[in-house]
Amino acid sequence: MFERLVDHLACHGDDPAILTQDRTVTYRALADEVSARASELGTRRKLVLLETRNDLTTLVTYLAALAGHHVVLPVPDGGDHTAVIDAYRPDVIVRDGVLTHRHRGIHDLHPDLALLLSTSGSTGSPKLVRLSRFNLAANAESIATYLDIGRSDRAATTLPMSYCYGLSVIHSHLLRGAAIILTERSVVDDAFWELFRAHRGTTFAGVPHTFDLLDRIGFDDTCRSGGLPHLRYVTQAGGRLSPERVRSLADLAGATGFDFFVMYGATEATARMAYLPPRLARDHPESIGVPIPGGTFRIEPVDGMPDGTGELFYRGPNVMMGYAHGLDDLALAGDVDELRTGDIARLRGDGLYEVVGRRDRFVKLYGLRIDLQRVEAALHTDDVTAICTDGDGLLLVAAAQRPDGCDVASAAAEASGLPRAAVRVVDVDEIPRLPTGKPDYRSLRELAAERTPASDAALDLRGLFADVLQIDAGDIDPGQSFVDLGGNSLSYVAMSVRLEQELGHLPADWQRLPLRELESTQKTRRWWGTTVETSVALRAAAIVLVVGSHAELWVLWGGAHILLGVAGYNFGRFCLVPLPRATRARHLRSTIAWIAVPSIVWVAFALLVTDDYTASNLLLANKFLGPDDSMTAGRLWFVEVIVWVLVALALVCWSPLGDRMERRWPFGFAVAFLALGMALRWDVFGLGLGRAAWFTVLAFWFFAIGWAASKATTASQRLAVTAVLAIGVVGYFGNPNREALVFVGLALLIWLPAIRCPSACTVVAGLIAEASLFTYLTHYQVYPLFGEHTLAGVIAAVVVGILLTRLVTWARRWIRLRLHAPVRTAAAPARR
Repeated sequence: MFERLVDHLACHGDDPAILTQDRTVTYRALADEVSARASELGTRRKLVLLETRNDLTTLVTYLAALAGHHVVLPVPDGGDHTAVIDAYRPDVIVRDGVLTHRHRGIHDLHPDLALLLSTSGSTGSPKLVRLSRFNLAANAESIATYLDIGRSDRAATTLPMSYCYGLSVIHSHLLRGAAIILTERSVVDDAFWELFRAHRGTTFAGVPHTFDLLDRIGFDDTCRSGGLPHLRYVTQAGGRLSPERVRSLADLAGATGFDFFVMYGATEATARMAYLPPRLARDHPESIGVPIPGGTFRIEPVDGMPDGTGELFYRGPNVMMGYAHGLDDLALAGDVDELRTGDIARLRGDGLYEVVGRRDRFVKLYGLRIDLQRVEAALHTDDVTAICTDGDGLLLVAAAQRPDGCDVASAAAEASGLPRAAVRVVDVDEIPRLPTGKPDYRSLRELAAERTPASDAALDLRGLFADVLQIDAGDIDPGQSFVDLGGNSLSYVAMSVRLEQELGHLPADWQRLPLRELESTQKTRRWWGTTVETSVALRAAAIVLVVGSHAELWVLWGGAHILLGVAGYNFGRFCLVPLPRATRARHLRSTIAWIAVPSIVWVAFALLVTDDYTASNLLLANKFLGPDDSMTAGRLWFVEVIVWVLVALALVCWSPLGDRMERRWPFGFAVAFLALGMALRWDVFGLGLGRAAWFTVLAFWFFAIGWAASKATTASQRLAVTAVLAIGVVGYFGNPNREALVFVGLALLIWLPAIRCPSACTVVAGLIAEASLFTYLTHYQVYPLFGEHTLAGVIAAVVVGILLTRLVTWARRWIRLRLHAPVRTAAAPARR
């Protein structure tokens, strides 16, 4: 394949090779694009540094470089590659698809050399693995053999192309004429699974962190409900997965019909050295399995180890040519016959190999191979006295001395390539040491388990999450997101505003990012202001319009219908999230309760002191039970619509069928309900409710517009939702101004994720939006108190809503603290 790459691609003709969101590229077309790109690179052999993304341009450039017999050095997109560039002086740098020619004629490249890969993740180390065409071909053939890859397979790119595991997926599938589903999306994104299903995906690869993410989105439930009908096999490598997780995935695979392959490898072996046959995963989850076809293991005894246990060595055609530390090494021939893995392993009686530990000080975290010695050296360069180890999936650093103002966690994160939240710093007076004087890494792990370091930035956002969501900070897992922790449409306003203040910006889809990822986000401060989510701004503006119109300060009707669309938007974002069905149901129940309970309490209070409501209002059922001729009959219509719509949709989405359909077709499912809403709007069923339908559950289609907008992931989908909005709103109220206001508000919701404004405006909008429910409930009783002073009445109504919201938040916090307060006993008296 790699000797005549273009011919190999072309021989598969019109079979699909690359599948993206917008394109299907056949093998013949791919061969043409690769050939054209190869012409741009030229015929003289070059060293090509390629900044990689999982997109078609990157893949074509990578294949073109191989086809032209150039040497490719893939690196992650957007990183600092200064050390590598300075060490190897590449002839060509490809960034964002643009070729930049730098040096000419300075490289002596060995004829067999094809690929250079980092052994240390993204640490920027100039130490690289030299791989030949023969290495790539042998490993791809071996992997394709034991996975039995065929032309009908469709593999999704879940790993970066700069990573040997990610490249091995591409190599092995292109070798067999299979297709690649090319995407940058994460497995937690609905759009990833939409694309995977649309292209009949049969496989994807994952590192341990991938399977942590899959747990969060209810992957087990999706598989068991038939949500991935074409899934044939799943592979795992890039670090050790716990035996319990291997066993559970093997059980899932056996129950739902796909194969689960646990694999073992290293960049120095091109990618793979061993695999565990799926039939053995359930009973032998701690094993790495057997050598891949063409490879062999041997175990060399190590002093102090039991018989049969020692260092694992691997031999096979995929073993690297050797390491490169600088430019001159690129001319060297292969000098490695056998790979010393550095792992301590044993061969069991059943013929399976098992790794029991590491001999060197490399660890794998977040799919990256981290050189702990290199991190320590970097810290020492910064005048930090520290040692490093790993524990509980984190990089642990014991720091004894540091310069004033030195952020040890940030320095360690930079040196390791890990996100800052993956680093835990333990402050110590002296570095813990063994009697021999060597560092005591075990003590460091124990100290980390006992302490919660004050310098750990994770505590900042953890405390913020705990405060907004009214939960204990100690119960928050850094791998959880806002929606995982029960965040909903009522708490997201406060969270988004405070997160914006903390970070200086709101990352895209922040509500579904793990806490550790939010903590690793670069803080920014912009003098020209901050951003506020459009849904927050609309919520604030709409409730002010509602109160002012009711008080007759102005006549700008339509705010409540905008709020209805925002409610649907938040329903899609915070209730229909990729979590298990039971968790979704719990989130829905919580959301309904936080609307219904305060509404019922306020109506009960109003019944005692006013004549504004009737018993049917107390049940939030005035529109069902009447009376429909009273002056206040329509005052709570918006709350009634929201509550009963949510109840109905909760029942639909709680059902296994509804849950399965929504997960499989999130946008299509929302559009189906939008179609139902439009049918009601146009009275397709002949109900003849007339203009009164404005203020009943038949206004559901506004909610459905927001719901569909939240699930629209492409411009064409947003255009379709906008078109339906335009068709539905024209003539709906019989008032062009009202219709225009509602259209503009909901169009902004569809197309504009955030609005930039002065920081003070963001805070004010957040306060008003967060208080919109209490403002809506109470304003009818507040503004009349001010008689003809309507402006004062409107302001007072908004202020009362804000104060009530603050009061409820304070009460929740007080109750939570009281419930978790320590119990005093006679044996442990209180201190005075």
